[in-house]
Amino acid sequence: MLLDNDTIAAISTPPGRGGIGIVRLSGPDARAIASSLVRLRTPLAAGRMRFAEVLDEQGIVLDQAVVSFFASPRSATGEDVAEIAAHGSPVLLAHLLQASIAHGARLAEPGEFTQRAYLHGRLDLTQAEAVRDLIDAQTLHQARVAAAQLGGSLARTLAPIKQDLVHLIAELEAGVDFAEDDLDLLPQATIAARVTALQASIATLADTYRYGRLLREGFTVALIGQPNAGKSSLFNRLLGHERAIVTAQPGTTRDSIAEPFSLAGIPVRLVDTAGLRDAETSAADEAEREGIRRSHTTMAEADLVLHVLDATSLTLDPVHPVLTPALLLHEDAATLASLAERPHLVVLNKCDLLASLPLAADFRVPVILASAHTGHGLQVLQREAETMLAGNPPSGDTAVVTSLRQHQALAEASASLTRAAEGVSRALPHEFLLLDLYAALSALDALTGATSAEAVLSRIFSTFCIGK
Repeated sequence: MLLDNDTIAAISTPPGRGGIGIVRLSGPDARAIASSLVRLRTPLAAGRMRFAEVLDEQGIVLDQAVVSFFASPRSATGEDVAEIAAHGSPVLLAHLLQASIAHGARLAEPGEFTQRAYLHGRLDLTQAEAVRDLIDAQTLHQARVAAAQLGGSLARTLAPIKQDLVHLIAELEAGVDFAEDDLDLLPQATIAARVTALQASIATLADTYRYGRLLREGFTVALIGQPNAGKSSLFNRLLGHERAIVTAQPGTTRDSIAEPFSLAGIPVRLVDTAGLRDAETSAADEAEREGIRRSHTTMAEADLVLHVLDATSLTLDPVHPVLTPALLLHEDAATLASLAERPHLVVLNKCDLLASLPLAADFRVPVILASAHTGHGLQVLQREAETMLAGNPPSGDTAVVTSLRQHQALAEASASLTRAAEGVSRALPHEFLLLDLYAALSALDALTGATSAEAVLSRIFSTFCIGK
């Protein structure tokens, strides 16, 4: 993909009013254009900040600003970059941007600054995607993972895999090129073992996508159960503040309530729902029937369902309390059966009101003994919810695959290696094996952007904001 030789400009700070607003320019004329928009006391110099006055068309001072200049290639984009930091008035920033365009710059496309950084070799493609993830981060853990990837964690993890693959290709190529010189070819068993090792390394990295997707996109958790099971109390306790109305009267929640929540650094949409009961045979009014209908819809759409039971409504042996599905009330048993094929956990709430904690038996999923009133069991609940959806999260220093594009590239590489392994088992000539090994290498190169189609780049960078 060829670089444009023009200079681009954009407002790089968020829309609205603020203490500081920044107009950024990148390209061969960035320095000259920035200098023409302000009155400098001393000329711009690379790596220096200069005090300046912002002028209008008649030369009247509008504001005081600080102008920074970074010379190519030691800049964020690899080109000459100038940034004018003025007060964050939308009118003033718009004036600076319009004046930049009038002096020869053009308005930057979404993500074009980061795209130029990639095209100049300042970032690889995984680092460029991490810029977007860092901007979009809703939790500190998301920001940490994005920052690690921006620092090259994924590329560093991939580097030895690519190196081993290149070495294998080189040895096979040498055997093919110098076959007439009786150069020893690699034994089939050796080739098979090395291909298998490459597959295992790629599979380990690809397996992090399950966690990476949840970390990036988040998920929805729904609290489901009968009226007065304590769903709203549990909802408030998990959020850490009073959001849902809680009363002793059953059926207080008539509609679904959703709030953002962080679970082990993963953004969660936590939903409290109306109590489930047989609305046809109950005295439920129209509003309650609609609430129950919406509860079923939320339950069907949620990534994880927390089935909340009222511990005080169950008949348990006071000497040896054991909770089994057979002891559930009819409505709870029906709800449990409907969740059989869906990710869910059973939460036995109000355990603080029991004389002794029961044991759970014969449930297909974990049963968490909890109390919304005291907070007992909530840490266990959060751990089980994380495990149910994300499996075992990667350790802190492990690279994480966060985008579908990255995962697809790894899947393509793995498929090519599978074909190569099949070729080895069939004793195919090494020329045929090399075709599949080169295909695997091409897929890994596409992951970091060493070789990427222009359409792929356009799709990635179009999701960025204009000033980035």
